[in-house]
Amino acid sequence: MRIETTRHLPCTVLRASGVLDHDGRVRFSARINDVWDWSPGPTLVFDLADLDFFDSSVIGVLGLAMQRMAEEGSGRIFVVRPSDHLLSVLRLTDLLSRVEVRDSVEETVAELMLEPEERGGLAEPARIPPQLTSRLDVRRECR
Repeated sequence: MRIETTRHLPCTVLRASGVLDHDGRVRFSARINDVWDWSPGPTLVFDLADLDFFDSSVIGVLGLAMQRMAEEGSGRIFVVRPSDHLLSVLRLTDLLSRVEVRDSVEETVAELMLEPEERGGLAEPARIPPQLTSRLDVRRECR
């Protein structure tokens, strides 16, 4: 598993590629701890589109970050370019309501640059781009 981190003024971007399994979860969680204070909140932007494989460890990584944010009383999590499978997993585990979904890292960083510095609290309800919403609707219809 490869993890790249980029520090921006309003957020930290974590791009993961390869295999996110138990061993990857341990490394990924450690990396999140390493960069926790890089951004206000913190605000973490996860780009997981280049994962070749993930198991329930992806839930563990996001869940631990959410738990720590809840304990500290602030923070936001964005998931950028999620696959259909990841969207389904997030929806089934009710994590979709606790993350914000976006189409592009660049647009997310630009959006955050324009927001006021102090937001306080946990993430707002997920705002899902229309093209992803239609993908969710299609899956619901196929059940």
